[in-house]
Amino acid sequence: MATTDPLIVGLDPGTYKICVVVAENVAGRPEIVGVGTAASSGIRKGVVVNIDATVESIRRAVEEAEIMAGCDIRSVMVAVDGCHLRGFNSHGIVAVKNKEVSVGDIERVLDAARAVALPMDREVLHVLPQEYIIDEQDGIQEPMGMVGVRLEARVHIVTGAVTSAQNLMKCCRRVGLHVTGLFAGSLAAAEAVLTPEERQLGVALVDMGGGSTNLLICRGGAVRHTAVLPLGGGHLTEDIAAGLRTPVAEAEKLKQRYGCAVPAAVRRDETIEVPGMGGREPRLVRRQILGKIIEPRFDEILTLVAEEMARVGYGDGLACGVVLTGGSAILEGAATIAERVFKAPVRIGNPLEMGGLVDAVNSPMYSTAVGLVLHALRRREGGRGRALNGGRLVDMRDRIVEWLRGLL
Repeated sequence: MATTDPLIVGLDPGTYKICVVVAENVAGRPEIVGVGTAASSGIRKGVVVNIDATVESIRRAVEEAEIMAGCDIRSVMVAVDGCHLRGFNSHGIVAVKNKEVSVGDIERVLDAARAVALPMDREVLHVLPQEYIIDEQDGIQEPMGMVGVRLEARVHIVTGAVTSAQNLMKCCRRVGLHVTGLFAGSLAAAEAVLTPEERQLGVALVDMGGGSTNLLICRGGAVRHTAVLPLGGGHLTEDIAAGLRTPVAEAEKLKQRYGCAVPAAVRRDETIEVPGMGGREPRLVRRQILGKIIEPRFDEILTLVAEEMARVGYGDGLACGVVLTGGSAILEGAATIAERVFKAPVRIGNPLEMGGLVDAVNSPMYSTAVGLVLHALRRREGGRGRALNGGRLVDMRDRIVEWLRGLL
């Protein structure tokens, strides 16, 4: 396979699963050539709680991806996730030099917008332009070269805990990986599963991970709101373990194999075998009981998301409804219960715009890792396109900061 660029690798360190996706750049399109997964035992809700365990999990996932792709992985784009992420809107104003908007003017207005007071333990991860305003003319997406005397920018800023990012990078370095960039998990998932039409007309992305659930709202081609809720698929697993009196590892397997968010859709005579605890014999349980354990917690998580949407003014719904992705979106009946909660059309978000081993990543659980690959490819090409991180200027600054950190 002829390629024009080196391999592109995305690393998604989740609470229950470490995922690595390897792709080649073929004529500007990612061709998937390898996938690696490993159980995650050192991360909780997106935050490293055990460095040695996390390093070992990353190493196993990377080795599996290397075997499938037949290559050596040396650098990765890493997803940052967890309840420590915060998103808010900001506004910046500058005077235009020489009465024509230049690269320097755009940089200065973005710097003005990101000049907000933050605690010492937090840092800005992304500055996402929503629109530019020149002399009170709003709705401008590309201000370069336009004539004016006053330039404004409305942006969405995503911040995170400094220590969380540093610990993730430390784990990657111990595996021998160079981190080319950090990208918020919800933004990566959006890169992979949302279409340009959905971004423009308005859509809510709900990414249900193991330890938390991410909400991202797009409208007018830009990110309008992001939030992280401290509930996820892991809480479903814990409920199953307690309700069926089975080990957590077995509860996770039962959820993945037989889980259903709508118990009424399951036949009453269908049974499943539930392993016992402490050496007890396994027993047969009606599958409907499993569904009745899952349904209320799944409904609770989505209801909290709907309340967050209403709090920020999107309670009446968006034109393109909701896209549900993440590992928990695989559950049978997930879209049905989501439509009931959001009172809007819902679809399950699988990764788009890929070639190569498409079947290997054609699942909502790979949305974030595939999105990292897509983002890295667009950043490498230097174009803004559909990228949600604010384009070339912010990326260049991020690379310089990352380079300087590597010298410390």
